[in-house]
Amino acid sequence: MRHKKEMVLTPQRELIIQELRSAKDHPTADELFQRVRTKLPRISLATVYRNLETMSRAGLIRKLEVAGSQKRFDGSLSPHFHMRCVKCGKVMDAPLELPQVASEIPRQIQGHKVVGHNLEILVICISCKGG
Repeated sequence: MRHKKEMVLTPQRELIIQELRSAKDHPTADELFQRVRTKLPRISLATVYRNLETMSRAGLIRKLEVAGSQKRFDGSLSPHFHMRCVKCGKVMDAPLELPQVASEIPRQIQGHKVVGHNLEILVICISCKGG
C-alpha cells in the first residue's frame, strides 16, 4: 500500500501509525515501542525510531520537539496547539481554535525563511493540581 507521498506503508509502519492515531497522550518513541511490541513482538526499538523519523519527514505524522524533553509524536495532522504540564510532563491537545494570527505568520521575517511555528501552552494538569 502506498501513501499519497509515495511512501510504502509496511506492516510495521501501518501498525505504528494505527497505534499513534489511537493514542491521545502524544507518546515518546519508547512508549510507542512498548505498545507496538505487544502486537509485533519481534519489532525492535531501532525500527520504531527509524520509522517515526521517516514518517515524520514524509508528513504522515507530527513530531513534537518540546524544549527540555523527549520527542513526542502525534498522529493528528489537523492544525492544533498542545499543552504541556510543567509538573509531570504530560502533553495534551489544547481545546482551542487557532488564533487568526497563527494563519497570518509571514513567509519571511527579517530575511529569515519561516518553515513552521509551534505554540506550546504550559499548564499544571488536572491530575497534578489535585482536582
